[in-house]
Amino acid sequence: MKKEIFIKPHNLTHSNLKAFFTTKSLNGNLKDLLKSIYVLEKDVYLPIQKHTDKVMVLENDFKPVVADAVITRKKGVLIGIHVADCVPILLYDKKKSLVGAVHAGWRGTAAHILKNTIKTMQEEFRSSAEDILIAIGPSIRQCCYEVGEEVKHAVYNVTGEGSYYQRQDGKYFIDLSSANMIQALSMGIQEENIYQSDECTFCNPDRFYSYRYTKGSAGRQAGFIGMW
Repeated sequence: MKKEIFIKPHNLTHSNLKAFFTTKSLNGNLKDLLKSIYVLEKDVYLPIQKHTDKVMVLENDFKPVVADAVITRKKGVLIGIHVADCVPILLYDKKKSLVGAVHAGWRGTAAHILKNTIKTMQEEFRSSAEDILIAIGPSIRQCCYEVGEEVKHAVYNVTGEGSYYQRQDGKYFIDLSSANMIQALSMGIQEENIYQSDECTFCNPDRFYSYRYTKGSAGRQAGFIGMW
């Protein structure tokens, strides 16, 4: 059976849109990835990810900057982020012709990076929450993500109550994917406009890279989106 290279969210299948999450199939090889989707390397933008709350608006300057989210109205450009347990998130406002890509680890989630991205779309481009489609890709899930009390509290302080965390035998387990979904809903995003992968990167080491599974040594998969 041929290995699946891409995961294409069902809510981001518009004819003028390229939107997908990668798996381990290409071994993190960007050139092979681009060749398979007929995109030139010069037309790809990846920020320098540092687990920040910074959102970059990509216009004409393709110089990499430190940011953990990118949004753009430019066509013919593929924007993306790399992950290996953190949450990859793609956004699309079809009315304003605007796309975004977000990297949300626990620090980014605690710093409401997704909320910042939605807010930037609204303030800079007048996006309406009801027009924004969101896809949340594979990440480490609650079943495998044990965290300390300080991490739980950092995410909780921004997200509030919810089933995204639980305590077992004095240990906290957290689901960053669901925490980000709750944050998106709190910004007015419609639940029917959100795709959420149910796959855990830690549980599927043959399919995904996982930083925790390899104890700190892992490749990367990615989330990419662009308009053509």
